[in-house]
Formats: sequence, structure tokens, C-alpha cells
Amino acid sequence: MPEKTKASGPAKSAPAHPRRPVWITWLLKFFFWTTGIAVAGMLSLLFVLAVALAVAYPNLPDISELADYRPKLPLRVFSSEGIQIGEFGEERRNLTPIDTIPRIMKDAVLAAEDARFYSHGGVDYKGMLRAGLANVNKVKSQGASTITMQVARNVYLSSEKTLTRKIYEILLTFKLEHMLTKDQILEIYLNQIYLGNRAYGFAAASEAYFGKPLKDITIAQAAMLAGLPKAPGANNPVNNPARARGRQLYVIDRMQEAGFITAQQADEARKEEPQLRDAQDPNRLHAEYVAETVRQLMYAQYGDTTYTRGLKVYTTLVASDQAAAYKALRKGIMDYERRQIYRGPEKFVDLPLNPNELDDAVDDALSDHPDNGDVMSAVVLKASPKEVTAVRGNGETLTISGEGLRPAQSGLADKAAPNIKIRRGAVIRVAKTPKNAWEITQLPEVEGAFVAMDPRDGAVKALIGGFDFDKNKFNHVTQAWRQPGSSFKPFIYSAALEKGFSPATVVNDAPLFFDAGTTGGQPWEPKNYDGTFEGPMPLRRALMKSKNMVSIRILQSIGTHYAQDWITNFGFDRDKHPAYLPMALGAGSVTPMQMATAYSVFANGGYRIAPYLVTRVTDHKDKPLVDKQPPLLTEAMRAIPQRNAWIMDSLLQSVASGGTAAKAQATLKRTDLFGKTGTTNDSLDAWFAGFQPTIAAIAWMGYDTPRKLGDKETGGGLSLPIWISFMESALKGVPVAELPAPAGVVNVGGEWYFDDYAPGRGVSSLGVDSGSSPAPAAESLTGAPVAPPAPPEERNRILDLFRN
Repeated sequence: MPEKTKASGPAKSAPAHPRRPVWITWLLKFFFWTTGIAVAGMLSLLFVLAVALAVAYPNLPDISELADYRPKLPLRVFSSEGIQIGEFGEERRNLTPIDTIPRIMKDAVLAAEDARFYSHGGVDYKGMLRAGLANVNKVKSQGASTITMQVARNVYLSSEKTLTRKIYEILLTFKLEHMLTKDQILEIYLNQIYLGNRAYGFAAASEAYFGKPLKDITIAQAAMLAGLPKAPGANNPVNNPARARGRQLYVIDRMQEAGFITAQQADEARKEEPQLRDAQDPNRLHAEYVAETVRQLMYAQYGDTTYTRGLKVYTTLVASDQAAAYKALRKGIMDYERRQIYRGPEKFVDLPLNPNELDDAVDDALSDHPDNGDVMSAVVLKASPKEVTAVRGNGETLTISGEGLRPAQSGLADKAAPNIKIRRGAVIRVAKTPKNAWEITQLPEVEGAFVAMDPRDGAVKALIGGFDFDKNKFNHVTQAWRQPGSSFKPFIYSAALEKGFSPATVVNDAPLFFDAGTTGGQPWEPKNYDGTFEGPMPLRRALMKSKNMVSIRILQSIGTHYAQDWITNFGFDRDKHPAYLPMALGAGSVTPMQMATAYSVFANGGYRIAPYLVTRVTDHKDKPLVDKQPPLLTEAMRAIPQRNAWIMDSLLQSVASGGTAAKAQATLKRTDLFGKTGTTNDSLDAWFAGFQPTIAAIAWMGYDTPRKLGDKETGGGLSLPIWISFMESALKGVPVAELPAPAGVVNVGGEWYFDDYAPGRGVSSLGVDSGSSPAPAAESLTGAPVAPPAPPEERNRILDLFRN
């Protein structure tokens, strides 16, 4: 039977996959494409960076020299005690090893600039991210340069802000981190960074701003210094105290946050006063002329490297003597200035009535009239014949009345000329009186000089080349050729001793007249200072009274050419002292330094010594380059016989005890003082030259363009008080010296003679009609000048004086 079949329906298909939306498909395609492009871009960028690195890295600067870091270091000059008196160089810098920099200074810098310095590899990625977020969120702008990056930038790269320079900075940063230790990098930074006021490095900045070594700074001072690198001009405490203060407080906060200081230390630091160094500090040692002299000496030796190799020069200068000389000369000049006619204010300005604008107007008015030591500038706010009110640049308002107005009375009179009238807006000078009151004064036009040296070896102990170095850089001690006047007479007397004269030789102080036939020119009739004549007198009294007629007769007797030869034994130039009779009155030309050298011959027993200033020169690591030992006096250095020097000392001692310089012994109360006053014709120059056996000192006053000091102004009245004031300080604790009589002298009747020119064998009198021993024949006066010759053109002989 056939098999039955089942009817079948349509066959079932397999289940279909759901279709993907089109937008997902496109999104996936975009993702794959962008990822591919990004990867390709990154690979390309990496390739480019690799190529750039391969090209740039070999061209990076060689930093191996930083392992022995040697920045430009200035020339520094010091007193004998090590007090800095000068610094020369484009950059103030004091190389300080990392282990000698105080911890507080390093902590302050790290807190302010790079707290993670010791933990990152040169580039602080966390810091960069934090700075970026801060800047995007517009909070206080933050930088991301690490200390290593700053070293790379400051030592090797320019300051331009370009992508190329930034790439080089980062590459160089990695190189620095690879080749140097963290301490080496930090040491370079602390010594290299510019901190304003010409100071490079924190050691120099500590001296510049606080006047103290880095090791002595406080937390507050360290914080202020650490705030300078970001903006040394704007954050400078001298230029902008307010901004400097704000930056200081920020650093203190950062130090506390970093755990470098406690909360209590932070509070104390915030309360501390700045105590900035005062550029006009009256207690600082003024030795600008000495420093400049040393600079010239060093430049002559080392050339341009003088200002970059860190030379340290130690001088013979004694700080206490230098300070005493500066004070004495300034006082002497200002005492003279008080007797002069008031020349009027230095400037007149229109002052605003608005008090808020007054400070700026005063600052502008005084910007070109800075204080000159203790002679300070001020602007008059109101003035009357009985009272003047003025304001100084520091904002101090002062009132002047009574005796303080006396020096400027002519400027306060109702009928005063407009150019001298003291009124609102006048720029005047003021100074403190001994009674601590204010007085009106004026910057002096007169100049002065003072030098002191040890006659036993030539060491210069004090040198003041003028009233103020900033006002006049001309060094009057070494550069001013002036007539010495009567202070030159002892050298003529010294020559006469070798010709048979003695302190007892009687010479006639009587009028002299030389007609035109004798002089070869116009008639010459010399006078004594006081215009009187006292007749015959011994040489001792003649020198004590500084009698011109006696000196001329002595020179006429011994011969001008002989005297001209003799004075060269003391270091004087023949051509500066023509062989004519006016030489007896000091008509030639000398410098104060020459006079100090010459009087030292008398002081040391007849030896000629060369003055010197430099004792030691070292490099920046204190390795000696020059080490000068004081010279020993030998017979090869003898200039005049010892007996000649000794009798001259006796004569000069009489001058200081009872002659024109009697005030010296009366004031100082000691017998071992020797010297001679000097006043030139018409009182153009005023001198006092003198010594104690351990120190010879010269004081001079005069105008640069010679003019009368005044009819009553003399060396005894102007320069002697300066000398006495200095010696009062310099001789403290110095025992009174006693000079024993040397061989070759004898005492007869209380007076000293050379033993071969004792009474009866030497010149007993000169120019006296009574029976007297004949004097040597007088030299012809043909060709003698009518008046003392004018000083030759001044020339700088500074190096010749100190080179040996």
C-alpha cells in the first residue's frame, strides 16, 4: 500500500541579526580615523622631537665649567683691618660656597621659588599643572620655572620669549640635572641671580640692602631677599618699599606652609622692621679716594680682568685714622665755610598747594641735589627772618631759628637779591650743630686734603683727597700741585745746617729790596706776613715766628743752586723749585703727598721712604698674588745725616710748642710734636705739616682755582686745627717719644750745634752790622723772578707715587 505523506508548510528561516543604526557606524568610523590620526600625529611629533633633540642637544652650551663655577667677581678694596672701602665691577657679587650659606636663606629661596627642588628632575610637572590651572582660573598668576630652569636661562640663554628658547631651556635643564648635583645647581643660583641695586647673588644683596654679611641675616631679611628674583626692580626695598614688603610677607607665608619655620617664627618675622642700609650712614668708613687710587694701581697691573677676577686688595689704611681724618677735614672746611658770604639757594622750584602732590614735588626737586654726608639738602616750605621751615627728602620736616639762621642772614633779609633770597620752594643745605639743632649752611667751594703716613716704613694710614669724592673726584693729596709757602722753610734751614748755620745763628729780620737791575725784571720787596720786622734774632726764633726776611737771607747766603740740590734729598723735584730767592718762601710746587714724604725724613732720623698703600692682593679664593712686607730702614735709604734731622726736629718742636703752631702742644698736652705752618702769598694756600715720630701728617686748604682764602686766614688758623683733631685720635694710647741726641751734636749753653760747627767755628750771624763771623758769599740774583712762579700745570702722578 503506498506510504502516506504528510503535507508540509513553508520552511522556517534562521533568526536575522538586528541592523546597527547608521549614526553608530559613522561614530565608530570617526573614532578609528581620529585615533589613527592622533597616533600618527603623536608618532610624527615624537619623531620631530627626536630629530630636534638629536640636532639641538649637541649644540647646547658646554656646562662642564659649571662644576667649577667662576662668575664675574668685582675688585674689592679693604682697610688693614679687613673693612671694605671700595668695590669696582659691573656686578656686585661675592662668591659664597653652598655650605656657608645659612639654612634660613636656602629655605626662604626654596619656599619662594621652588619648594619641590630636591624632588623633581628639573621640570616640575605638578607645579606646571598647578600654575596652569591657577592662571586659567584667573587667580594670582603663578610661574612654573624651577630653580634649575632659571639657572639655565640666566647663565646661558637670552631673555627673549620664543618657542626655540623655551625648548633650549628645557633641554639645558635636563642636561644640568644630569651633570650637576642639586647642591651645585642651588649654589650657582644663589650666587648668580640678579637681585637689583647691581647686586648679583644673595651674599652681595645682603651687603647692598642690609649692610651685613649673609651669615648674620634674620628670617625677615632672608624672606625679603628671597622675594627679589621674581622682579628685582619692582620688589626692590630701596625703590619700592611697599611692594618689597608685600613680597616679603608672601615668602614668610610660604616658608611657614612648607614647614621651614614655625608659626611663632613667622609672626616674629612679620613684625620685624626692615632696617635697610643707609647709603648716607655717617658711621661708614669714607675712603673713596684711597679705593680709586687702588683701582688705578690694579688696572695698571691686571688690565680689564681687574673687574671680573675677584681680586681682593688689602691696604695700609687704619680705619680709625681714616675716620678721624675724614671728620677733621670736613669739620675744618665747614668751619671756614660758616665765615663766608651766603651764596644763596641751589635751586628754586614751584611747590604745589595740594598736600597730596607735595611729596612728589619735593622728591623731584631734590633728585639732582642729594645729601652730601652731613651736609643735607632740603626744600623750604615757608621762610621769614626769624624762622625757616623745610622738608628733607626722607619726609622729615625741620624748623630752623636763632643761631641756625646766622650763616644765611643775607638770604633772609627783606631786600635780599632774588638769587639769594630764601623763600618757599628754595633748595637749601642744612646741617646739625654740636647742640643737635639745625642750621642753614651751603656746600663749600673751598677744597682740602689730608694725608697721614708712618714715617718708619711709608705705610699710608689715612688719605682724604678732598671734601667729598662724589662732588669732586680730583685727588688733592696726589694730584694738586700747590705752593707750600712757609711750610717749605724747614728744608732751607736743613740745607743751611750743612753750611755751618746753627739754631743759635743770629740773622737780621730787616727789610730787603731787590731792584730791577738785580732781579733782571721788576723790583721785588718781600714782606713778613704781619708787615713788621723785629731785627736780629736766632734761627730758632725766626722759624718759630716764620720770618720771611730771615729765610731769604739764609737762602741768599747758602746759594739757591745748592738749596735746589739739597731739597731733592727729600723727594722734591728740581724743576718745580727754580733756583731763585722766592724758593725760600715756598714759591715752588709740591703735592701734599710729597710734603708727607719730605717731613717723614725729619721724623725717622734722616731716611727717605716711599709711601705705599697696598700690602696684599689675593684672588677670589684668597690665594696670595702680592704680599708686600714693610721695608726696613737701611743706610742705603739715608737722605740726610741723622744729626741734621735731629736738630731740625728740635727746631720744629719749638714751632709746635711756642711758635706759630703753639696750639698743637697746648691742645694735645704732649711734647713729642713737631711741625710748621704755611701760608702762601695772598693767602692762596693754607698748610700745616707736622709729625710725631710714629706718624707724619699734612693738612692743606685752598681753592682749586687759586684765590684768596681771606686776609686773616692762615695755615695756623685753617689747617692746624684739622691736624690737631686728627692727632688727638691717632695718638691715643701712643706713649710720648723721647729722641736721644745722636752722635755728632753737642749742647753748648742750652743750644744744639753740629760738633764741627760749635760756637766759634760755624756761622754766628748774618746780616747784622755788629762784629759777626763772615757769612758765605751771596749768589747773584740776576734773573730772579719778581714774584713766586705760578704752579705748573697739574698732572696726575698717582701711580708713580705708589708703584714702588
